Amino acid sequence: MAARSTQRSKIRRMALIDPVLLKTRLGNLAGRFDVDALDECDSTNSELLRRAERGVPSGSVIVADRQSAGRGRRGRNWLSSPESSLTFSLLWRFPGNASTLSGLSLSVGIALAEAMESLGARGVSLKWPNDVLLRSGDDFAKLAGILIELSSDRRGTQAIIGIGLNLAPPSDDLPQPAAGLSQACPLPVDRHDVLSAILGQLAAVLDDFTVNRFFGLKMKWHSYHAWQDQAVQVLGEGEDPKRGRCLGVDDDGALLLETSAGIERIFSGDVSLRRA
Repeated sequence: MAARSTQRSKIRRMALIDPVLLKTRLGNLAGRFDVDALDECDSTNSELLRRAERGVPSGSVIVADRQSAGRGRRGRNWLSSPESSLTFSLLWRFPGNASTLSGLSLSVGIALAEAMESLGARGVSLKWPNDVLLRSGDDFAKLAGILIELSSDRRGTQAIIGIGLNLAPPSDDLPQPAAGLSQACPLPVDRHDVLSAILGQLAAVLDDFTVNRFFGLKMKWHSYHAWQDQAVQVLGEGEDPKRGRCLGVDDDGALLLETSAGIERIFSGDVSLRRA
């Protein structure tokens, strides 16, 4: 019990996001982001999408202390509360159509993992296609999730990149183990430092992705992969589980599953990856 109290005290001292303070943390990168901090909204992705339709620039960020209708992958809810989580969305525009952006969620995962490590976190790993995990004993617990929504027109493709990060371990009864950043960092971390670290890494990774696509980032993703060469199962809606050995991902970010029938490429779609 004392350990949990200590973990939560690391978060309790964190100030809510102040865009002026955040700008100083971003330094030379401040001009690449336009951050708006809200007390509450339905969903940062939904709010940013509405603003994108009105023409806000690439690099626009919405961060909310509370989400009343936050969305996760496969229709799951992601509800946020002040000081125990960090939820925000980033608008980024790419040339070309959406078909050229395969592996984008995996690339965003790399940026998150690198940002967490820059803050002193240890044991951070990635799970295909869009989860950041924290090693917990012999297993892993979910630290952050990514939800990307794409739309294309004649000018290119816009990506709404939604990120939900647990700053403290969730107290809710969840369907899978969850962890907080406070468990991974030896010292308290300020919310402004967390967000500025993530945005800085996102700028670097997304610039790389724009030029080289996921091919240029694949080896780095594999270095964080939690279940490389391990037995896994892939669960799909209304389908029997597919079981095999996880070989990582290919140049397009598709999962490579080695089964008795050979190597199968699996695209994210509406499937879920689990340890066997």
